[in-house]
Formats: sequence, structure tokens, C-alpha cells
Amino acid sequence: MLLKLLFIGLGGFMGANLRFLAGVFFDTRYGHLGFPIGTLIVNIVGCFLLGFIATLLEERLIGFPNARFLVTIGFLGSFTTFSTFSFESWRLIEEGSMGLAALNLGASVVLGGVAVVVGAALARAL
Repeated sequence: MLLKLLFIGLGGFMGANLRFLAGVFFDTRYGHLGFPIGTLIVNIVGCFLLGFIATLLEERLIGFPNARFLVTIGFLGSFTTFSTFSFESWRLIEEGSMGLAALNLGASVVLGGVAVVVGAALARAL
């Protein structure tokens, strides 16, 4: 268990820092657009990488169990949580659990949005 946590922590350190640097890079170059282009790019790249790497690890590179902890959970999990959300929703669809996929997609977007509004309102009320 400790080794798994170390791999997740190492990957998380790298993913979080790369996310920060990517955000600074894109905000510096395209911040004048008034749109969070850095976050959008990170989310799309993270989704692609998670779909690609997780599928490779699960279907072809089965002999590398710690790679999953390092790359998919640690690195990509901290690079963008949106990729995890998207990948898990896709997995539900692939497994034929359309109702659960719709519930995950709808509840995450709607309840996540509501939680942001409530959190911001609470912070402003303090």
C-alpha cells in the first residue's frame, strides 16, 4: 500500500506542477481572449492522455501495475480531474450502464455548478 501511495504522490506532484506551468503559459500567451483557454486545453489534453494511457495499461501493458498509480491516478488525476470524470463516464457507457453514465454526467455538472455557487455565496457572506 505504501508503494502505491508513493507512486500516486510522485505522479500527483508532476501533474499538478505541469498543470500550473501550462496555465501560466497559455494565460500569458492567450489571456487577452477573456476565455480560460489554458484550462480548456489542459482538460482536453488530459482526457486524451487518460483514455489512451489507461486503455494501453489495462489492455496491453498489464505487467506494469504501478504505472497505473503513477500515471493515471497520480499524474493525470492532478493534471486534470476533468479527465477522470470524462473517462469514468465513458467507462460506464462502454459497460452498458447508460443510466449511471447519464447520472454521473448530469449530477457532476449540475451539482458541481450548484456547489460552486453555494461555496462562493458562503465565502462572500463571511
